[in-house]
Amino acid sequence: MHTSRVKNPAFTTLSALVLLTAMLASGSAGADTTLSGEAITSAVSDHSYQGSMSAPGSGFNEYYAPDGTIHGQGYKGNWTTQEGEMCFDYGEDITCYQVSIDGPSMVLRQDGTIKGNGMLIEGNTVK
Repeated sequence: MHTSRVKNPAFTTLSALVLLTAMLASGSAGADTTLSGEAITSAVSDHSYQGSMSAPGSGFNEYYAPDGTIHGQGYKGNWTTQEGEMCFDYGEDITCYQVSIDGPSMVLRQDGTIKGNGMLIEGNTVK
């Protein structure tokens, strides 16, 4: 026996919205996830970043002051942002990384490879 179902338009719309929400949350809808320089500045300014780079034993704790200075344990530098990137100057070459931020988690990448990751903490934890 074959029965024909009539689709409820409200149910179909709700199903489409649920699917779209799930795709956006997972990043599979193709949305551009590049952060603006302003968004990166807003997230890191007056925050400390506790994390490590890809090399073993490379853990660090840095404070990113609102004036663009970096304060670390026994060193200083400068930070700037641009579209999708954060740049670091410790007195030699300036190095820039693509930035992704998810809540307090920040990941630094170069050419798609993770080079560093850690947590952003409000205020100066270096002092």
